[in-house]
This record gives sequence, structure tokens and C-alpha cells, in this order.
Amino acid sequence: MKLALPNLPEETRAAHAAKGWPLALAGSALLLVSGLLSWSYDPNILGNISVAFWPASLQLFAMILGALGLVMVLAHKGPLARLGGWFDTALGLRALGTGSVVFAVFAVVAIAYEAGGLVNVNPGGWLALVGAVLMTLGARFLPQRHLQNFAKAKASPVVEILVIVALMAAVLFGAAYVLGREDPWIFVGFLLMTGVLVMAMARAGFFTWFGHVAQRNRKVLTLAAFVVAFLFPFTQDGSDANMSIATQVIIFAATAIGLNIVVGLAGLLDLGYIAFLGSGAYVAAMMSNAASATIGWKPPFLVVMLVGATVAATLGLIIGTPTLRVSGDYLAIVTLAFGEIFRLSMFNLDGNNGPNLTNGPNGIPGIPDLNLFGFDFGKPHTIAGVELGRFSNYYFILLLLIGFIILVFTRLNNSRIGRGWVAIREDERAAEAMGVNTFALKLLAFAGGAFLAGLAGTIKAHQDTATSPDQYVFLESAFLLAAVVLGGMGTVAGVLIGATILKLLPEKLRFFSEYRLLLFGLLLILMMRVRPEGLIASKRRQLEFHEDDEKLAQEIQADHLLDVTPEAAR
Repeated sequence: MKLALPNLPEETRAAHAAKGWPLALAGSALLLVSGLLSWSYDPNILGNISVAFWPASLQLFAMILGALGLVMVLAHKGPLARLGGWFDTALGLRALGTGSVVFAVFAVVAIAYEAGGLVNVNPGGWLALVGAVLMTLGARFLPQRHLQNFAKAKASPVVEILVIVALMAAVLFGAAYVLGREDPWIFVGFLLMTGVLVMAMARAGFFTWFGHVAQRNRKVLTLAAFVVAFLFPFTQDGSDANMSIATQVIIFAATAIGLNIVVGLAGLLDLGYIAFLGSGAYVAAMMSNAASATIGWKPPFLVVMLVGATVAATLGLIIGTPTLRVSGDYLAIVTLAFGEIFRLSMFNLDGNNGPNLTNGPNGIPGIPDLNLFGFDFGKPHTIAGVELGRFSNYYFILLLLIGFIILVFTRLNNSRIGRGWVAIREDERAAEAMGVNTFALKLLAFAGGAFLAGLAGTIKAHQDTATSPDQYVFLESAFLLAAVVLGGMGTVAGVLIGATILKLLPEKLRFFSEYRLLLFGLLLILMMRVRPEGLIASKRRQLEFHEDDEKLAQEIQADHLLDVTPEAAR
């Protein structure tokens, strides 16, 4: 299912085909020009959109949508016609037009709500709505080209590298911009605009083409991604608030990638995974120099990381050995119980009900900041004239950690072990019949995922400066599982995007207060209906959820043949 208007009959489209291109061109131009006009009489709302020829917030978003519309229209017929031979511009314009109408309606509602009525909407806002409607109507009349193989659109290596750099730069500046917005309407408007852009480019086939570009330039893409991630703190003007969100996102994403081994590759439903993150955090807290630390041994932090990860992996073995004989709902119930047992054990290890290890419900506060090789993570540092605060310091070490975790995940996924996990997920009995040691591989998945979560937990304890049982409740495990499912099981990029969405949205949508969980539930329901395989799904997962889609199967088979190098074929 796709969120789109119903297709026009071919007879109607053919009869009005001549009107489609001028309408789409006029609509895109109007949407672009609308951003240069005033949208409201009130200069105190939505970042001051009352000034003409000085676009801000919603005006700027409309101009970006209009600019993409112009590119697609001129690529369909005009000076950019070569691009039209690469991409299905008609299909992309339909998605862009529909999304632009939704955005324009959202903008009018936002202005009316903030300014006190529709009467406060200036001509610029109405012109944007008219332009979006015209673009939608024109796009409906354009004939679809049904391009079969976007991979044949091979540009020169320099152009492909420039596209990668441009896309990564857009991600960097987009992230910097959206984190700096305090107004929730602007934040939602940016997300809506981004979603429309992504949907339109995906329908046009851009990301199919970019996937092949990424395959041909893997090292460049990986380097560009980490450069963008490294430069992100330098765009925040020393803001600890934004960098605190960024560090929480990375910890959450690193833990979710570990869970992706268990759920995405091996197909084991784990509802108590947060306990492994908590075990690593508690080990780091107990071995720290905090006044309330209960263990006298205070080794170097690198040793603490290994100990914390090993303890988490051991817990994975302990819970996995007796329980992995069961599967499905029973395994989910057992792992859910394990998560609660861990949390309650942290309450009871207070010296009264058991040994004094965790200080019970009070937890271990006052955990000092890390100090590695003379570098104090608690003090601000100035690099290239930009002051980087405490959370920026932790951001960099977490960046190294998630790079290591991604490397481990990808290596395992592409190894014989990873293929064994996928075989177990597909059909455990068939895998066992083919000689796969299913129990050992499932146990390895539990222990390996727990090890990675334990590593993240040791850094989390120092960054949070405290650890307590209330941080590791079942809801956190549910959010981790949702990040894997929402992003795309078995993929790295999907889990990173899913974790970012689920951590960033609650922080930026605090004005919804108690309705945040309701919105989260609606988002998951919408995703399960529209794209059950996740935002970024592996080809295998797409086929699992769309078994009757013969066209998709043919595309995946063609992509597989194109990805096979002559050396591999021999």
C-alpha cells in the first residue's frame, strides 16, 4: 500500500496529457515564489514569516519543495531531459505534489493556530497551497515512463562522489538546523518537508540509483558519513542541550544494533534487552571513583569496558542456555521476565536483602567523568576556535564505539555465522537439517548482542553521572525493539534512522506531553500498514513482506546480478 491519490484512468490521462507539464511547471514555480512573499501578519510566530523576500522556516521549506518540483518538471521535458531518462519524474512529481499539498495545509493550520485565525494568513501561504494543488493536478496528467533499470544510469566517478558529498552535507546541515529549532511547529514542518522530499525522490527512483552508487563507492560513502558525524558538534555553537540529545541517540543506536543481531539476524524476540545495557552501566558505576561505589577495585576504564561487556555477555549466556530451547511467544515471555528480574535485583542488592553492590533504589550517583590519557571529558575544550562542552567530548568517544559496533555487525552479517543466523530466522528446522548448529548460533547471538550493549552501558554510566534501576524498565526494551522494527531489521542504516527518530521525537515534541506515546503508537501502526519491512529494508525482508510482488522479485534478482563482480562470478 502507498499513500497516494488514486491513479487516473489512462484514457483521461491521455486526453489531458498536454495540460500536465504546464500545470506542474506553474505549480512548482508558484510554490517556489510563495516563499518570497509574506505568510503572516504576526512577526512573532514561526520564526517571523511576515517579511517578504527574506524567507524563514516554513517559507524556506516551501521554496525547497518548489525547487525540487521545478527540477523534476524540467527533467521530464526540458533542459534537464537527460535526468528524465534516468528517473521516473512523473511518479516522483505525483508524490511531491501530494506531499506539498499536505505541507501547505499544515502551514496554513499552524499560522491560524499561532496567530488566532485564518484571517492572519497572508497571500504567501495561500499561494503555496494553490501552487501545491496545481503541481499535483499537473503531475497526475503526466505519463509514467516505467523505467526498468536505474542502475544503467551510471555517471562519471567524479559526479557520483559529488552526489555522495552533497547528500552527506545536506544531512549534516539538516541535523544542525532541526536540533536548533525550539518552536515545535517549525520542527514538525521540517520533518514533514524532509519526508515529502524523501518520498518524492524514492518514487522517482533516486535512492535505487544511489544504492548502486553507494555499492560502487563504499569507501567514499563510509568516509563521508563519519566525517559528517565528526563535524556535527562543530555546528552546535557549544550547545550542551543538543549534544546531550546527540549522545543519547548514539547510545540508543549502539544498543539497538546489538539487539539487531538477536532480532534482525537470528529472529529471536528479546523483550528484556535493556538489562544488558544496565549490567554494563552498573559494572562501570561500581568500579568508578564515585563515593557511593561499592567495589574497591578501580581499574583503568578500558579494563572496565571489557569487564562490563563480559559481564553482560555472561548474563546473555546464563539467560540463553536454559531458555533458547523455546521460541516465539514463550521466548518473548522469558526474556521479558529476565528484564524485570534484573531491575528488581538492582533494587535488592542494597546490603539488606542481599550483598551491598548497587545501593538499592538509590543507585550509584556522583560517578566522575572519564579521564583517558590525561583528557578530562568533564571539561570544555576549544578546537578550531569552537568550544566543545562535556557532552561533545562524550560524543566523540561514543562515535568511535558505534563505529566499532557497526564494523562488528557488518562483519558478522557477511560471514558464515551471519548466514547461519539468517537460515535460523527463515526456518530453524530446515537449517538444523542442513547441519547448522542452531542452539550454538542462537546462544552466540544472545551473548554477542549482550556484549555490545554492555560496552555502550559502561560509557553511559559516566555520561549520565549516575545509574539507578528506574533507567532500565521494560518500556526502554520496547523502544529498542521498535527502533529495530521501524528502521528495518537486519540493516545498519535503518536501525540508525529508527533509533534517531525514536530518541529525537520525544525530546522535540515535549509540547505534546502525555500524548507523545499515543503519537508513537500511531506512527508504528502507520508504518506496519504502509511499510512493514521498515524504513530501510534489506531486499530479503522486502520479499518476505511482499511475497506476491513479482515485479519486486525481478528487480531484486536484477540488482543481485548487477552487484556480482566478474571476479566473484568466476
